[in-house]
Amino acid sequence: MTGTTDDDTSYEVVELCAGAGGQALGLELAGFKHRLAVELDANAFETLRKNIPGEIEINEQPRPIVRQGDVADPAIFKPEEHREVALLAGGVPCPPFTIAGKQLGANDERDLFAWAVEQVDKVRPRALMLENVRGLSLPRFSGYRQYVLDRLAEFKYVAEWRLLNACDFGVPQLRPRFVLVAMQEDDAKYFKWPEPHSEQITVSDAISDLMGVNEWEGLEDWQKLASKIGPTIVGGSKKHGGADLGPTRAKRAWAELGVDAMGVANAAPSKYDKFDTAPGPKLTNEMVARIQGWRPEYKWEFTGKKTSRYRQIGNAFPPPVAEAVGTAILRALKHQGEVVQRENPSHDPVYKVLREQGGLVPARLIVDLAQLKNGIPELEERIAQLGRDFHIVTTPTGDETLAYQLGEFKAFIGQEDHERHEKFHQNRTKIS
Repeated sequence: MTGTTDDDTSYEVVELCAGAGGQALGLELAGFKHRLAVELDANAFETLRKNIPGEIEINEQPRPIVRQGDVADPAIFKPEEHREVALLAGGVPCPPFTIAGKQLGANDERDLFAWAVEQVDKVRPRALMLENVRGLSLPRFSGYRQYVLDRLAEFKYVAEWRLLNACDFGVPQLRPRFVLVAMQEDDAKYFKWPEPHSEQITVSDAISDLMGVNEWEGLEDWQKLASKIGPTIVGGSKKHGGADLGPTRAKRAWAELGVDAMGVANAAPSKYDKFDTAPGPKLTNEMVARIQGWRPEYKWEFTGKKTSRYRQIGNAFPPPVAEAVGTAILRALKHQGEVVQRENPSHDPVYKVLREQGGLVPARLIVDLAQLKNGIPELEERIAQLGRDFHIVTTPTGDETLAYQLGEFKAFIGQEDHERHEKFHQNRTKIS
């Protein structure tokens, strides 16, 4: 694979839920070297193995860098074998948080975000990087995010979330991603989020050469339509049908760019092709990969059949975004740049009050301490929201209100008796 030429092997990365390698490629371009990459999906695993071949010696035994299986299975990933690695990274499954889904969060058997955070205390990496969909940034998951920050603080890590748009880093689509970076205190002082690029790349900029490879006569008119940032590429799930470019609204947006989003083409338009009954040609997988940030010089090969390749590409973290964040992390690990001052973020005041007070806390006290402007109605709404990810104990009080106690987090964090295990095995073939 194309990557750094730096021979310094002290900056190794362990990557969980690596997918088809968007994050893997970006991190290696930033200067990291893979120690381990784990992926569940067989097709994505084959793509990873094709592009990241080789073995690494662990406990004096040669091990493949890329491994297939459930990353939460101790037979697949042993945290103790990777103590003090430079970076622990991952693109844990998105469906638990996606806006288009049910937003089950901690109740979704695919949710591994909280589990991945727990691995920090076992691995003790210098840095953690986890990425997910924009849905995780919404108020629905404010308590979940606060739990993650508090847990990392207990491990003596400084953590921060940031919503990044791929179009700000040389990718011709909006594609917002919610990224968590955490570091040990000595390194965190030097971490600065990457700055957006001064110019954006359009769909036309990215794929005109591919669209016109067969000398299509309609190319010039199409370029005028496609000289914009594209909507977010949607890889989809195994639970759904074949490859297309997203839901109805996304299809309309693609139509405005002269693209038929109802499927994926096998080849670029021929010289005399007309599209009288469609907004324009369909994209090929190669075009989709370009729009997802795979540049021609990367020489990355996707394996499998067309629909599988499309899903691998569409579900990936754009390599240029991973490279930008990875570069910022590596600079911090090398203590390059100026020291950054940052405040302690707060995502859910009700969660914080319940956690800090402990035991049953009267509703009116919570309203006062959390500074809720709309009083009891706002508290009840927030409690209902928290109750989706945490067990909440509720008890009546003497003033006709309630007292609340924050119970256990519902998410899977490694419990042997968690219902995740049974659900996971029941739905394993459909998880993506």
